Amino acid sequence: MNSASATFLLWAPRLAGLLVAAFLGLFALDAFDGRSLAAAAPAFAIHLIPSLLVLAAVAVGWKLQWVGAIAFVGLAVLYAVRVGRLDWIAVISGPLLVVGLLFLAGWLRR
Repeated sequence: MNSASATFLLWAPRLAGLLVAAFLGLFALDAFDGRSLAAAAPAFAIHLIPSLLVLAAVAVGWKLQWVGAIAFVGLAVLYAVRVGRLDWIAVISGPLLVVGLLFLAGWLRR
């Protein structure tokens, strides 16, 4: 395996995981639907939980890629089972599954 693909498999899951966490964090902004900052803060914190879970999976996967792979695939399956709507499964679980597979590929490369 050449150096470029090794570098890609090292950094792609980490960066993609951070991007997925940022994408999920955008959904937390709907807590501010015309309410003041103090009134919306608890709802905002609750809406950030999925993003924090993804960040935790990235942090663990940073050192232990096989654990990151399991965590991301697990989050994808958990979301798919809990939601059940095909359009949202594709939007949320799809990227989580891709990041999990990237972590798995990076771990298998080693």
